[in-house]
Amino acid sequence: MKNAIYLLLLIVTVASAQTNKKAAFKERDYSFLTDSLNIDKQLEKYKLAGFSLVVFQNYEIVYTNQFGVKSIDSKEKIDQNTAFSTASISKPITALLCFMLEEKGLINLDTPIDGYLKRWHLPKSKFTENNSPTWRQFLNHTAGTTQSGFADYYEGDTIPTIKESLLGKIPRYDKEIDFLFTPGTGWAYSGGGYVIVQMALEDTFKKPIGELAREYIFAPLGLKNTTMIQPDEKGFPTNVALVHDENEKVIRTGLPITPQVGASGMWSTPTDLAIIAIEMQNALRNKNNKVISHNVAKKVTEVTAIKDAVGGWSYGWQKSFGYNNYDWFICNGSNTGVGGSIFATMTDGNGFTFLTNGEKPNRFPVMGNTQKTLLKLMNWDNKTSNDEIQEMPSTLKEKLVGTYDDFLYAQGVETKIVEKNNRLYVQSMLLDHFKGKNDNELVYLKNGYFKIVDYPNLLKFDFDNGKANSVTLMRDNLTTKVDLTKKAK
Repeated sequence: MKNAIYLLLLIVTVASAQTNKKAAFKERDYSFLTDSLNIDKQLEKYKLAGFSLVVFQNYEIVYTNQFGVKSIDSKEKIDQNTAFSTASISKPITALLCFMLEEKGLINLDTPIDGYLKRWHLPKSKFTENNSPTWRQFLNHTAGTTQSGFADYYEGDTIPTIKESLLGKIPRYDKEIDFLFTPGTGWAYSGGGYVIVQMALEDTFKKPIGELAREYIFAPLGLKNTTMIQPDEKGFPTNVALVHDENEKVIRTGLPITPQVGASGMWSTPTDLAIIAIEMQNALRNKNNKVISHNVAKKVTEVTAIKDAVGGWSYGWQKSFGYNNYDWFICNGSNTGVGGSIFATMTDGNGFTFLTNGEKPNRFPVMGNTQKTLLKLMNWDNKTSNDEIQEMPSTLKEKLVGTYDDFLYAQGVETKIVEKNNRLYVQSMLLDHFKGKNDNELVYLKNGYFKIVDYPNLLKFDFDNGKANSVTLMRDNLTTKVDLTKKAK
């Protein structure tokens, strides 16, 4: 009996401690972010109409704030429910929808997608004669299709059908979507590939993709300000941010119409995007998830491509960065006059979302400063053991130091390995742009591999005549070899 009482007291004590910890977390004041981010002054400096931001930590939203206006003409303030065009943030939602439908046994993502198409069929190509691309390959950009992105339309324009879009009867393209390589052998970002997915969904279920997304994702998650309905359709929300050009002028009606809905037609708020991200994070830990299963969350965020894939890609999510020792799932959206991002850690439930209604020169500085400041101030640091690190021989350092073509992200950016204070560091404009500092240390591991701080792929260098001549990037069970071209100093 006495042992039972002690056990009961222990359970109560542990539960009380957990409750107190959670209460202390909730009571923390995050208002310091407002002054630290200094967004109002940045809007004025860069002629940016508006900016909406949400920060989440430990699987809960801890900070939300809105700055600026929906339209520079009306001066009406952005609020928490103001929806923005999310551009390519639509893609991971489309991918999520597909994986959820597969889990229900309604589609098979490993089968060729052409069998699901009714209004149009994939064009004949030498690359697909013996390798018809699957749903999965379109969702992770390994199908090899062209048409990276699309122009916007506005009220009064002739809006193309998605069949006309795939036929190339739209601005930017003058021929039908085509294949660049054999599906599964490379990676090429393709908005057109997501239009094919959209058509396959609509032809199969005989419903618009927006209705499917509402039924399976938006409504179950309680997202009241997220939709794939377009501005020329009934039911489009009224509390929306208008798009603006470089001179802070509203572009035409301010309401871009996007027939390529699965690729870039969703409208949402940072709060709703944060709810989606947190649901994904809960699903990944298989706790408190209500709509997305653990199995789906794991599959949709799995790294499936690193060759030519900007450091790493899953299904709609970019997996290219390792900020603060975390693995992240990330998506950036960019359309004319509007853009934003989702950043979410794979563990611990941290991240942020923001959307803004201005053109690239106006929004990029504010987005970049916000991202870097949040990563610095929120103290998210997934501490890792240094047991795997070993001392790098000086002879090895000498072989590695130099200036190379981009071997990290395959974007053609000059990449350097330099020595400072007896340590090696990798310098790249991309690392500096995304992290705000260019001192990403290159460490030598006991298994002979290398790791760059805040870069998720392991590296193995090969040498010839005492110099590095290639590097193999490794992530999970994926590898890709990159030839190094060392440039003269």
